[in-house]
Amino acid sequence: MGGAWIATALVVVVYWVGFSSASVEQLSTRECENLGFTGLALCSDCNSLSDYVKDQELVSDCKKCCTEDSNDSMTKITYSGAILEVCMRKLVFYPEIVAFIEEEKDRFPSVKVQYSFNSPPKLIMADDAGEHKETIRIDNWKREHILQFLQGKVKPTSAI
Repeated sequence: MGGAWIATALVVVVYWVGFSSASVEQLSTRECENLGFTGLALCSDCNSLSDYVKDQELVSDCKKCCTEDSNDSMTKITYSGAILEVCMRKLVFYPEIVAFIEEEKDRFPSVKVQYSFNSPPKLIMADDAGEHKETIRIDNWKREHILQFLQGKVKPTSAI
């Protein structure tokens, strides 16, 4: 794994030095899913991630799987609701998610909890029609990060 990390870091550095523009190499959807990025749609989400996670390789991978934010604040993506999906048997390994479900979830009537066998913790974001639009793994998120994300991404008065 160390060799792969060095190779990845070298590719990123060579790419960045070779092309001094602001653009970053984009990965395919499958590559992003394999890295665990199944729905961080906006690059500002990656910037927020870097505030909480000091792993620059992770942030770099995130930026390869995101789309640029629009300068128009009206186009900021929001959702009508979300499903917090997690395996009930694995909850013991995620005390922050348990704390959110037990103490904070009621603040978000449009967020439902769904227990699914062997599912890693994730938020499935839905539009007005209830269609799943984005899936975000939240394995290592703290309760306050879940709160902040939902406050910014879920419309407050809707319900799925």
